Amino acid sequence: MARDVEALDLPAWSRASGLSQGPQCRDAMAHLDSEVKEERLREDLRFYFMNPCEKFRARQQIPWKMGLQILKIVMVTTQLVRFGLSNQLVVAFKEENTAAFKHLFLKGYSGSDEDDYSCSVYTQEDTYDSIFFAINQFHRLRNLSLGTLGYGESEDNRIALKVCKQHYKKGTMFPSNETLNIDSDIEIDCIHLDLEALSKDPQDWKNSSFFRLEFYRLLQVDISFQLKGIDLQTIHSRELPDCYVFQNMIIFDNKAHSGKIKIYFNIDAKIEECKDLKISGSIQKNTQYVLVFDAFVIVICLASLILCTRSIVLALRLRKRFLKFFLEKYKRHVCNADQREFINQWYILVIISDLLTISGSVLKMEIKAKNLTNYNLCSILLGTSTLFVWVGVIRYLGYFQAYNVLILTMQASLPKVLRFCACAGMIYLGYTFCGWIVLGPYHNKFENLNTVAECLFSLVNGDDMYATFAHIQQKSHLVWLFSRLYLYSFISLFIYMILSLFIAIITDSYDTIKKYQQNGFPATDLQEFLKECSSKEKCQEESPAFLSSICCLRRSVLFRVRSPCSQDGMLCCLNKESSQGKRCTQKSADWRKQCSPPFFPPTALGFRNLLFLIKQGTKVHDMVGISWEC
Repeated sequence: MARDVEALDLPAWSRASGLSQGPQCRDAMAHLDSEVKEERLREDLRFYFMNPCEKFRARQQIPWKMGLQILKIVMVTTQLVRFGLSNQLVVAFKEENTAAFKHLFLKGYSGSDEDDYSCSVYTQEDTYDSIFFAINQFHRLRNLSLGTLGYGESEDNRIALKVCKQHYKKGTMFPSNETLNIDSDIEIDCIHLDLEALSKDPQDWKNSSFFRLEFYRLLQVDISFQLKGIDLQTIHSRELPDCYVFQNMIIFDNKAHSGKIKIYFNIDAKIEECKDLKISGSIQKNTQYVLVFDAFVIVICLASLILCTRSIVLALRLRKRFLKFFLEKYKRHVCNADQREFINQWYILVIISDLLTISGSVLKMEIKAKNLTNYNLCSILLGTSTLFVWVGVIRYLGYFQAYNVLILTMQASLPKVLRFCACAGMIYLGYTFCGWIVLGPYHNKFENLNTVAECLFSLVNGDDMYATFAHIQQKSHLVWLFSRLYLYSFISLFIYMILSLFIAIITDSYDTIKKYQQNGFPATDLQEFLKECSSKEKCQEESPAFLSSICCLRRSVLFRVRSPCSQDGMLCCLNKESSQGKRCTQKSADWRKQCSPPFFPPTALGFRNLLFLIKQGTKVHDMVGISWEC
């Protein structure tokens, strides 16, 4: 390798006289440049469609995205479990307080609601007793309640209980004479009873004119009050306690005037930041650890988001190169299916899950620090992100043929299934509306459209069939006969026909995929392009004996060849890793514009292009710096 390096002085060579740019040279170099671009594009495409293990074996590229996804699965699942346990405490505290309030303020509450309302009364005396009972219980709350409850301030910043009644403006009614004279305008009257007024003689406010109810005009009585409480059970989980504000309302509904007043108990629990918390122990330290863990999850998701976004951007650039090349060479456009192959839908799923995880983690940190209290939104964000993260695991299972059948079957059957569901959905909606309008008054599962849809879906899955048939009220023989015809036709149509066709569509797609795996998938334009010269050995077989002798070279190889572009010849580097090769590459910038000689990497492509020059009339002048290892 120490032989006359000065003979490689490219600037001196580039000033040689007699340069010619004949048509033969231009055609040869244009064809060579096209082959180089095509082979580079093919190599880039092959590398892009490799799985992480193949990329590592090909170029020693570490699969960072795969490692981040595995780490993210562990981190996000751990975060979700911890938040789920904390959220269960919040929900349990709200539900237990709701049950406690109903037993405290509703007279005669049995412990279970009657349909969608809590209880009901049927006489005027029971109505008065229920109203006065709720008011008295509010007054005696501190001596009755077992919980950490206190009075809250009302809208006018005072501790009071508000009672409102709605009734028609005026009117008279004589049912025996079938006469009615009523003004349909509604009046609302309210009264505030604070603790001081309730502490006086109860007969003073019970005998007031406000509580003289005219039931034939009465529509509704509302009793509203506010309570506050502190959830101490979170301390056992080493978390800061939450402060709650309970906005309660008891509604006596007489709008139907049917002789039955339904009593509703509505509660709206809001979590507020506690004004002054002084808790000793390790709770504060545990909170800091949780915040650090959430911050680490955000960093992991940001890294995953950046890598996946970068991969999509590079894929779009590669697709643009391929579309341009395919149009120039074959004079036609690439089909849409091949264009969609460049957009990895798994990356899109990962990006969505990363965005949801980052948003949910930020919200969780704010909740942990007691700056926000929106547990429901945080649960939706973290739950959906974890769902997408675990669904993304299927991508890595798809690298194995046995598991890839599921993914391919879902992809092949999805368009057919959606079209089939669109048609079946029209029949389903027809049965839904028909059942609601006909059976609604006679069956509690058909009272509204939502319950009808749920009931029919249960029937399709074979659930609750006997109860649906048995609960039809036999008050009308015509409706009873129609219900039988309705239910039998729906079950027969959907279970024996539509559901069977649905399964047949998926089975057909599965059989098709199995045949393709055995006999090969139909080749697309993209796959045909990648099959050309698919291996280095195949490329080398196309070359004559000269190429096989060149392949004996293992280290730095420099060729001085005489081409139609130059009388003195040009230098071609076959190994960019050698010092001479780097020097040759740097010095070749001066004459690259004049003759456009290619740089040949030490691959089959480089030897093939060098052989092409020789076929076009290029002669080997001399060979310098050769290290033989055959």
